[in-house]
Amino acid sequence: MATTTTKLEVSARQAGGSREARRLRRTGRVPGVLYGGGQDPLGFSVDARELRLALASAGAVVDLSVDGAKPTPVVLKEAQRDPVRGETMHVDLLRVRLDKPIHAVVALELTGVDDTPGVKEGGVLEHLTRELNIEALPTEIPESIVYELGEMQIGDTLALESIEAPSGVTLLDDPATVIAALSAPRLQSEQESEPEGETELVGEEPAEASAGQAGASSEE
Repeated sequence: MATTTTKLEVSARQAGGSREARRLRRTGRVPGVLYGGGQDPLGFSVDARELRLALASAGAVVDLSVDGAKPTPVVLKEAQRDPVRGETMHVDLLRVRLDKPIHAVVALELTGVDDTPGVKEGGVLEHLTRELNIEALPTEIPESIVYELGEMQIGDTLALESIEAPSGVTLLDDPATVIAALSAPRLQSEQESEPEGETELVGEEPAEASAGQAGASSEE
């Protein structure tokens, strides 16, 4: 679960466009905006390394201090990352109340994949839904929700209604949402269909050759 022990110091800044953002990144800082709490959005910059450490845990609640002011609890709203290097380019934080539930997105992990009967028989597990929308107090947001697959067989599907949320967490997605499906191996199906196609081709070639020979005979 998230905690409020992480501290983060940031500096207020005036919005200056992409040029200022690039200048901040060159100095090892990340531009960001603070939202929520019934206040106007506030631009800030933060040391890239300190930000990375503060947000190391998914769903982490951070005590944010702007220019040394009294800290306020915040959570990550959105982060923009460089697609190649993975570095954080911009971050949006959201003020929260620790006694009021908020919406969040958490990862869904499936365990015991190799031990399921269907996979042992050669089936292919497709993990279709990897993130879940939840509601919980900021300090109760889990880093991820873990589900043990158990006795899935080939042809079985797993729906969200089968997943039990941790204490204090409410799942917001449709219970009928398909999480995973265990299907028969595709390669085997393709191999089984190939001989029939080859037989048709072999059967067609002599007919074409006969037609050509007949044409040649008539020309002669």
